[in-house]
Order: sequence, then structure tokens, then C-alpha cells
Amino acid sequence: MEVNHARVIRELRELIAALDRRVPHVERAGEASIASDAAALKEKARRRLAELEREDVRDPR
Repeated sequence: MEVNHARVIRELRELIAALDRRVPHVERAGEASIASDAAALKEKARRRLAELEREDVRDPR
């Protein structure tokens, strides 16, 4: 199955934007853990986005 870089890039950007919009609810049990997980996911998404963008520059197809 061929990966469509443009689609993955778009979806990663949407994910990052959604995580940016999320407001932590400190009154909820487990929120600190959820916020930490969200921050880690956002960082992984940013790293993957950067990788894909570098690949697109080298091989724009």
C-alpha cells in the first residue's frame, strides 16, 4: 500500500491543531496524565511531519 505523503502531512497538521485547541481540565481525575500524553503525541506528530516534509523536498513526485 502506497503512502500518500500529502494526505499524511495534512492529517498530522490537523492532529497538531486539535491538540493545540485542547484545554486541560485540571478538575478531572487523570488530567495530568492525559495532558502529558497529548504533549508527547504532539511532539511525535511534529517530528514525523518534519520528516515527511524533508522527504517531499528531496523527492517531490
